[in-house]
Amino acid sequence: MASITVKTQTGGEAGTVELDDAIFGVQPNVPVMHQVVTAQLAGARAGTQSTKTRAEVRGGGAKPWRQKGTGRARQGSTRAPHWVGGGVALGPKPRSYAQKTPKKMVRLALLGALSDRASTNDIVVLDKWDLEKPSTKAAKAAIKALGLENKKVLVVCGPDELNVALSFRNLEECHPILATELNTYDVLVSDVVLFTKATLPSSTPATPVEVN
Repeated sequence: MASITVKTQTGGEAGTVELDDAIFGVQPNVPVMHQVVTAQLAGARAGTQSTKTRAEVRGGGAKPWRQKGTGRARQGSTRAPHWVGGGVALGPKPRSYAQKTPKKMVRLALLGALSDRASTNDIVVLDKWDLEKPSTKAAKAAIKALGLENKKVLVVCGPDELNVALSFRNLEECHPILATELNTYDVLVSDVVLFTKATLPSSTPATPVEVN
């Protein structure tokens, strides 16, 4: 197991912690991570785009001109797709873009992403947060003390760390997230993943890695 130094909120050292090889020592599978991230982004799409067909466009009930004798092509409605102001043929309609992804694949992608960050020393572990109330100023000071300025930081919070989430959500380069919501995409788009000792994933039943 790899051992990293545990930091304090003020930038000091508070011992060391072992990173579980079953989570942070996995060989990243790039194709699997790509498929999982693609599915995650697809599932986030609203899918509310919609166009009107010729049956939905207002008007067009009257025949533009008689069938024969005008010298022009026969027409039945001014709302046909080839008319200006007509309906759209084969246009987009509301739909779901969600893709089904096996849970084992989702887990493998997440472990690969965490392992990749661990291999480049971009995993930071804090002993605990000392925020009695939400404070963006305190959060910014902590980022500076930890030497994480000008980096995209994924702040992994525990279920009882609401003050932490509220403190970091206003910082442009920080993204607070619950430990149970940890996912491949957020890990990969972040430069650094910031855990506490309580939220650090482990293969033991006490702190398992959640599959989302």
